[in-house]
Amino acid sequence: METLYDRINSNKRTSYLLFFSFIIIVSTLGYVLGYIFSYPIFGFAVALLFAVFMTLFSYYSGDSTILSISKARPATKKEFPHLVNTVEGLAIAAGIPTPKIYVIDEDSINAFATGRDPKHASISVTTGAVKKLNRTELEGVVGHEMSHIRNFDIRMMMLVAVLVGLTALISDLILRTLIYRGGGRDRDRGSANIILIAIRVVLAILSPIIAQLIKFAISRRREYLADADGALLTRYPKGLANALRKIKNDNDKIVDAANKATAHLFIENPLRQHKGWLIGLFDTHPPINERIKALESM
Repeated sequence: METLYDRINSNKRTSYLLFFSFIIIVSTLGYVLGYIFSYPIFGFAVALLFAVFMTLFSYYSGDSTILSISKARPATKKEFPHLVNTVEGLAIAAGIPTPKIYVIDEDSINAFATGRDPKHASISVTTGAVKKLNRTELEGVVGHEMSHIRNFDIRMMMLVAVLVGLTALISDLILRTLIYRGGGRDRDRGSANIILIAIRVVLAILSPIIAQLIKFAISRRREYLADADGALLTRYPKGLANALRKIKNDNDKIVDAANKATAHLFIENPLRQHKGWLIGLFDTHPPINERIKALESM
């Protein structure tokens, strides 16, 4: 049976694996972009340096960037006493330092945690969650996010938020360049190089898709685990189950400050959702009904 420490070590290893995987992907895309302009080695070198820089940036400053994008502001004990007390109490129960506490001025019910480790972590909760959830439901949501922090999920999810966006950006640049140049120097060499052009196009298209699928696979598994760990932390699975049910039935589900790069951080998808099995395949979160069912069976 996997223990908490096994999960933490696994998350740390996966974080390093993601670190190097994205460097390889971005460097390869840089080589392709450089090849289009007849400077493949230069493109590779620039992309490699840029990828390393962005990975280090995401590790040390990704949390502050995410908080800024999400328009999160510090939560004071005077304004949000129950939220602050809940976070402080569950941090003691989890055996980790109290995370920094933020609120997002949104009517929807949602929350997320970010940071590189428990010593440099923060929890953000929407004001809608504070207003609409009762005590046990809010504890369930905070317990879920506290589990992400304790399990080092936050480091991996933060890296993915920054690096997936970077991969998609470079891929889009390659596609736009190919369209603008119409095939470039390869077209002048004859039809034999059509295969090379096709390979570059496929690479530019597949790289962000692969990166997104990695993000989705990681996010879905981590959400189930955080639900279970959070329920064990609060010792009341029904609290989180009821909170998820309120999120499901809430008329205002959209978090305006969220975007595709940060959506996987939230406890439930903060973006406008569309129906269909294909859309569900690319969803960052497992079906909310399945999460509720799992919690109620605990």
